[in-house]
Amino acid sequence: MSDQGFFILPSENKPLSVVLIEPDIPQNTGNIARLCMATNCELVLVRPFGFRLTDAGLQRAGMDYWKLLNPVILNDIDEFFEWSNNKRLFFLSAHGNKCYSTIEYKENDVLVFGSESSGLPLKVLKWAQEHYSLITLPMVQNARCINVSSSVSASVYEALKQIYNW
Repeated sequence: MSDQGFFILPSENKPLSVVLIEPDIPQNTGNIARLCMATNCELVLVRPFGFRLTDAGLQRAGMDYWKLLNPVILNDIDEFFEWSNNKRLFFLSAHGNKCYSTIEYKENDVLVFGSESSGLPLKVLKWAQEHYSLITLPMVQNARCINVSSSVSASVYEALKQIYNW
């Protein structure tokens, strides 16, 4: 904690990577980009997107942080599989069977999220179920899902809490 009463996160290393697979809504992606910049997390975007990277909503939600962020852009799911080789991955889904707060996160972990409209693509979902487990945020039974930006925020801060022993 700083002498001003708020926490200052270390800026040397990226503690986590946040992956958005086929994001649809530019404002959510911009908000997540802003979160990643503020928490020093790496942002990885997997094409196709439901918007252009020059979209005004994306830029507005990300404020002027885009130039500080340098997100990794992957062309497709196969490129994501290559990029993620030998990394510790956590796939978040409304259909997960483990609560996000019960996971023991470590530095360099990767949090993977699907699109707003359809979640994780079937190919990724099957691969994740075979090799990993799906994790979720608790919600009431009749809720379909939580906004992806909110899910990313809750998950990132839980992981950082554990990594930095807050």
